[in-house]
Amino acid sequence: QVQLVESGGGLVQPGGSLRLSCAASGRSFSTSAMGWYRQAPGKQRELVARITSSGITYYPDSVKGRFTISRDKNKNTVYLQMNSLKPEDTAVYYCHAGTIPPGYWGQGTQVTVSS
Repeated sequence: QVQLVESGGGLVQPGGSLRLSCAASGRSFSTSAMGWYRQAPGKQRELVARITSSGITYYPDSVKGRFTISRDKNKNTVYLQMNSLKPEDTAVYYCHAGTIPPGYWGQGTQVTVSS
C-alpha cells in the first residue's frame, strides 16, 4: 500500500520560513516526478513546485524565488523549503508522487501565514 505522509506545516509570521517533508512508502518513486500542490479555502488546488526524476524543477511565478523543492531518493522523500512567506501562501499543502496521472496524494498539511 502506497502512502505519502507530509509533515512540517504550522503557523508562521509573514516573512518567515517553513520546511515541508513528504515521506513515501510502499514503493520507490526514484524514477517518478514528485511535487507539491496547495489548496486555499474556496480555491482550486494549484501546483507550487515539481521535481522530475532527473532533478529538473518547475515553479509558478507566484512562488518562484521563494520556494525550493528537493528530494532524497535514498529516503524516498521530497521537501519544500518555503521562505519569505506571505499571507496568501496560507493553504493546505499536498504532496504528489507519480509521473503518470493520477499518481498518489498525501493527506495534506496546513500552512498558515499570519501575524
